[in-house]
Amino acid sequence: MVWTRSPVYFYQRNDIYYFSRAVPTDLQARFNKRRVEVSLKTKSADKARSLSMTLSDRLERYWDSLRLEQIHSRELGLSLINADLRPNDKKTSLSLDDALRCYQSLKGAGKGDLFFQSSSRNIGYLKNCLDDKSLTMIETADSGKFRDYLFERGLSSSSVKRVFSSVRAIVGLAIKENGIEITNPFVGTFIPDDQNRRRRLPVPEDVLLELQRICFDMDDEPRWLIALLSDTGMRLAEAVGLLSDDINLDDCNPHIKLQEHPWRSLKTRSSIREVPLVGASLWAAERIKNNGNEFAFPKYCTKAKCNANSASAALNKWLKPRVPDGCVVHSFRHSLRDRLREVECPSDVVDAIGGWSTEGVGQGYGMGYGLDVRMRWMKAIV
Repeated sequence: MVWTRSPVYFYQRNDIYYFSRAVPTDLQARFNKRRVEVSLKTKSADKARSLSMTLSDRLERYWDSLRLEQIHSRELGLSLINADLRPNDKKTSLSLDDALRCYQSLKGAGKGDLFFQSSSRNIGYLKNCLDDKSLTMIETADSGKFRDYLFERGLSSSSVKRVFSSVRAIVGLAIKENGIEITNPFVGTFIPDDQNRRRRLPVPEDVLLELQRICFDMDDEPRWLIALLSDTGMRLAEAVGLLSDDINLDDCNPHIKLQEHPWRSLKTRSSIREVPLVGASLWAAERIKNNGNEFAFPKYCTKAKCNANSASAALNKWLKPRVPDGCVVHSFRHSLRDRLREVECPSDVVDAIGGWSTEGVGQGYGMGYGLDVRMRWMKAIV
């Protein structure tokens, strides 16, 4: 007796078994894909083997029926079925550039240059990695290849995740809009965390005080920006995109009314807030108001564009010889959190001051902490 081994059409990923079988070449046009892959939703190898055999048998019968259908259609002179078996030119020829144009045209309304630049850059990465492969020819295995390509370029884990999020959205929208019956290959790709991730460090208190002293002495627009960040913990783009009218010095609690503008959106809904002005930030706000410009920082912001990247490059260059390694302009935001911890400020008040999202259903109830409460804690740190 001759024993033959049955082919195995399943594999394990993250403890879950998946069925996987290549589509016969003569039927790939009908399926518009090269491989059938589906989760078996089990961690049991025996159950996965049984399920995969059942699925494989069903596919074999289905493929045989399609071939018979094609043969009979030829004998009867029916062209409709044959036409259905021919590749759909629109679907099989859909390029990554087509997908990008679809995404930018549908999602780009009201978006700034950064939206278009980042989405184009991310699809550029994918085209370089996969040799500009047609969207419908991309397989699940290609997503892993793309992940490895990005890491080889030196991107951090968080950057790779951002690129994947963008590419996944672009490809997903193109699939839906063009009625393509394929699974988005960039869904569920495992991206490991960095083992040696370099953390942004807070600015030490003595360095912070020295920086503020230098800002008082130099007394120019870039130093106003640093001083404003140093005692508010605002994100750089939040500060750069301010109007002078967003600064209220006449209130009993001087503050910034942080809101969205056409030239600068905000990161989250919790970013919309009133920011108390104390210490160096109050000094900077007074300088900005006395300067009489419409924009708080006209060097970096106009009605057409908020150039936070340019501000970041300039400020980090100035800061580098004056702060410890690992400290950048965003470190002021980390410092604010530590300074508020030192005075035992409640964490949800810290979140309200800095515009961080606070988890929990209950946090969405009520109006939150008033400006008086936030001002009291901010005064405690200066």
